[in-house]
Amino acid sequence: MRVPTDTIAAPMFPASLKWLNVATLRMDQQKGRPVLLEFWDFCRPASLRTLPYLQAWHERYAEAGLRVISVHAPGFAPGKDPEVVAAAVQRLGIEHPVLLDTDLQLWQIYDNEGWPARYLFNQDLRLFEVHFGEGGYHETEAAIQELLGIEGQDPVAYRHPEDDPEALVVVPSQDVAGAYEGPYEAGAVWAVLELTGEGSATVTVNGDERAVEYTGAHRLIDHPRHEAGVLELTVGDGVICHATCFTPGLAPS
Repeated sequence: MRVPTDTIAAPMFPASLKWLNVATLRMDQQKGRPVLLEFWDFCRPASLRTLPYLQAWHERYAEAGLRVISVHAPGFAPGKDPEVVAAAVQRLGIEHPVLLDTDLQLWQIYDNEGWPARYLFNQDLRLFEVHFGEGGYHETEAAIQELLGIEGQDPVAYRHPEDDPEALVVVPSQDVAGAYEGPYEAGAVWAVLELTGEGSATVTVNGDERAVEYTGAHRLIDHPRHEAGVLELTVGDGVICHATCFTPGLAPS
């Protein structure tokens, strides 16, 4: 969404926060370049679904002047551990700067309300475009190109069919705290899993036992389109399930 005013200044980064992939950054030192900042959480499927766009925009536009920053704001206990977040950043192949907002200091300064949430600031560090949740990718990329003076380039292709705003998408079941068993409707089923280092690091999904190799969001079931199903989820004693999550799918044809 394009912001109708250019009077909202970019907040400064709290000096006490830690960074990954870069030495400490100061927002005021970014003046003269557009800055795209997104609040995310590696444990949240919606954040993982938007991440490929952030990575592609960094790869495409960093040399032209765009600064991409992912602010990791944890919504689950594992995300408060800097080492666990660093491992996730490496596993996910993130190369742009990541700010660890462990205690939600910057989140509160922005008065942010959910994941993901992206804020695009212009070269004067004034808010130019904002988007909450998934979607709006081509709009954000068009805004980036406008700020860089390179309008008209083909945008990053949609990473998921349901990202296309013309697609018919069905709202999935609501996320559930902890391990869930029962009926659901979704395009995909995920679980937020934490390794404890003790016992069996496995989950069993509808009779299929799987090893859990990392802490984070795991896709358990992936349907071609929105589908009704029944989930049977058993968690080994070496794993904590913080939530069962459902992501949208295309409407049945």
